[in-house]
Amino acid sequence: MTKHQLESLLQQVQQGSTTVEAAAERLRDLPFEDLGFAKVDHHRTLRTGMPEVIFGESKTPEQVAAIFDSLAASGIDVLATRVDRARADAILERHPTAIFHQIARCVTLRQRTDRHLSSGLITILCAGTSDLPVAEEARVTAEIMGNPVELIADIGVAGLHRLLAQRERLTAARVLIVCAGMEGALPSVVGGLSSAPVIAVPTSVGYGASFNGLAALLGMLNSCSPNVTVVNIDNGFGAAYVATLINRDR
Repeated sequence: MTKHQLESLLQQVQQGSTTVEAAAERLRDLPFEDLGFAKVDHHRTLRTGMPEVIFGESKTPEQVAAIFDSLAASGIDVLATRVDRARADAILERHPTAIFHQIARCVTLRQRTDRHLSSGLITILCAGTSDLPVAEEARVTAEIMGNPVELIADIGVAGLHRLLAQRERLTAARVLIVCAGMEGALPSVVGGLSSAPVIAVPTSVGYGASFNGLAALLGMLNSCSPNVTVVNIDNGFGAAYVATLINRDR
């Protein structure tokens, strides 16, 4: 339940168009709904402005679908991340209007009609095409959370002219998310070209000494660009969530 939905419900009670009993029934599952294997946090939107998100990895298709059902029943927009085809099919069978974003490994369901779109732009960059799954997870997350989003792919530092050709697009962004594997150098370069906050996302892309993204993570943590901050390896979702907080219209 969103703040807007709660205020609307209370106004209906005040005006007499909804009974106290009916309102109490709608509020019955606040602050959480116990499914046995999961306690779904319906109160999170009221506390933080954004609803709970389903992390699908290691959950069964049935568990993911049941949690998705619970969140969808409250009328909010729903996002499930790290979802494979089997988990996506379990959701889509119950929610045919949901969308499976295969590259991002996400499922989204848009339901809100009172969605406010932030005026600032979040621009997502990825160093190589191999980094696209992480960048796409960030894009899908940022979009479902109400942001205008632009994705620029395959502009790693091995071909610096490709990045420099995007200078105007970098300048237009309020927040930049930069996904890179290998040595993870791209966020530092982007940080030196832009005055916007840069959220660096190390990816697990690279050869043996990249240590599944650890080399990129350490490189980004040691960035010489002071406007760069770093999230965990392959955490496109976390980067988009923080970018959304920065991008909110106050």
